[in-house]
Amino acid sequence: MFSGFMNWVDARFPASKLFREHLSEYYAPKNFNFWYFFGSLALLVLVLQIVTGIFLTMNYKPDAALAFASVEYIMRDVEWGWLIRYMHSTGASAFFVVVYLHMFRGLMYGSFKQPRELVWIFGMLIYLVLMGEAFMGYLLPWGQMSYWGAQVIISLFGAIPFIGPDLALWIRGDFVIADATLNRFFAFHVIALPIVLLGLVAAHIIALHEVGSNNPDGIDIKKLKDENGIPLDGIPFHPYYTVKDLVGVIVFLFIFSLVLFYLPEMGGLFLEAPNFIPADPLKTPEHIAPVWYFTPYYAILRAIPSIGGSAFPGVLAMGLSIVFLFLLPWLDRSPVRSIRYRGPYFKIALTIFVISFLFLGYLGTQSSSDITFGISNTLHSQIFTGLYFAFFIFMPVYTKFDKDKVVPERVTD
Repeated sequence: MFSGFMNWVDARFPASKLFREHLSEYYAPKNFNFWYFFGSLALLVLVLQIVTGIFLTMNYKPDAALAFASVEYIMRDVEWGWLIRYMHSTGASAFFVVVYLHMFRGLMYGSFKQPRELVWIFGMLIYLVLMGEAFMGYLLPWGQMSYWGAQVIISLFGAIPFIGPDLALWIRGDFVIADATLNRFFAFHVIALPIVLLGLVAAHIIALHEVGSNNPDGIDIKKLKDENGIPLDGIPFHPYYTVKDLVGVIVFLFIFSLVLFYLPEMGGLFLEAPNFIPADPLKTPEHIAPVWYFTPYYAILRAIPSIGGSAFPGVLAMGLSIVFLFLLPWLDRSPVRSIRYRGPYFKIALTIFVISFLFLGYLGTQSSSDITFGISNTLHSQIFTGLYFAFFIFMPVYTKFDKDKVVPERVTD
């Protein structure tokens, strides 16, 4: 009966063909390791965010006079509303955790290099849209940090020469952050950006399956095939990696549940204390900082001094810090993909880059006027910002003259 039903479906929709091409007959390298969990986990968290977001919109009111109270209503009066809200807020941070680890794996194993440039570009576009989605969703609770954080971020657009003031006015929909801002951010957060995000995720996966997955050795398994055209070092994605990913999902959900039930605010990193106070345009919080996943770029912004009272140099540096990520496939001149066979220059550079990014993330949560180890946080931010950009600027040099090892013909694990 099931076979007959599938034949009926396949005559009208290529369900079995899609299953074969992207799962049972999609051959992935047989040496995937721990770092290859995070792509599937990102997809899991995306589904989690969409489902919990749908339930939240059933009781949320995108009205400046009612938004904060509607969130409190969800937390206190809606049955299991507190759980849905905490799943969504924790899921936002979990999304960035797995995405950052997914990107780090790409840096380690050269997943951005030829022929996967377009896979990397789609991934970076997903990252950009995800940041926009998170920023617009952050305003919706209409708490103090939501309001003033949005005030700071939107004002940055006003620093762009010529078009800045008009652009900031268009984003706000008013001369100040008000009901119009909340309504348009709600529309973008709930409808526009999720549609774009789903389209980019589909394009990312299609592009990946077209060129094939990278692996820890950085070897193209399509080069060596048997008489049936099957890669010698490949195994079907299903059932091998679907089962393996289930292990990652179980571990992830265990950690996610611990945070969800015991540390949903994560000491103020996920949900800040001022955000439990209704937005007040007349009272500024003592210290305004974005959510943790934006703080590295916020630290870069503050590290660059203003010129003539304009914050444009900092805004430009913040923008370039992301633009350089898009350019990675063309900055890296090494013939080797994986860090396993890279020379010492790349390994040292990548280590310094990661340390710089982590320290910038920490500095973005602190006041720029504070002193750490006898040095102001502003100077610390400038040092680590310089190291961050040095990773990209000098990449064509140190990757070209690095002492790479010989890459084997076949995967080693």
